[in-house]
Amino acid sequence: MSGEPPSQRDMRMSDADRESVLARLNTAVSEGRLTMAEFEERVDGVLASRTFGDVEPFVADLPSTAAAVPAIAATDVVELRGHAGQIRRVGRWAVPRKLVVKSKAGTVKLDFRNAVFSHRVLELELATQAGTTVLVVPRGATVDLDRLVTSGGMTFCRVPSLPEPGSTAPHIVISGSSAAGTVIVRRPYRLGRWSW
Repeated sequence: MSGEPPSQRDMRMSDADRESVLARLNTAVSEGRLTMAEFEERVDGVLASRTFGDVEPFVADLPSTAAAVPAIAATDVVELRGHAGQIRRVGRWAVPRKLVVKSKAGTVKLDFRNAVFSHRVLELELATQAGTTVLVVPRGATVDLDRLVTSGGMTFCRVPSLPEPGSTAPHIVISGSSAAGTVIVRRPYRLGRWSW
């Protein structure tokens, strides 16, 4: 065995390295460079990759990191709006670094169980009025509601607010306001009962 250091391609990736590649894929799908099927296939491949060489095939036909920087900045924050209707995200969907949700007299359901997080921490800013907001989070996820202001409504959360030391599970920080409405943060249902 030689004493030469491994090449870049043979070096093992860190969690931060994988997150960077996932952010690149997230940008590519938002720009229309990848279909959702291609995006899902590549995300699975990146998550299973060990080295930089393993991950190359999944980004070889995409713009370089330097070229992608402006696009990442432009799609880093996603805003969803609704009025007397429904905002809904379920199944496998790409979660940005920051998500802004504005809803009046409507319902919001964000199901994160199968969502793809490009960043471990999600900043979720609410501006909801006279409606119900439901967040379904995967096992191990934590949710911080300390920055959310509620008036004339109710907040119901039985999900831990602080992650365990060394945890890699998603952490959602909720801020903004909820007026005359209800915010519910829960685990998935199991056999007709709460799963916590």
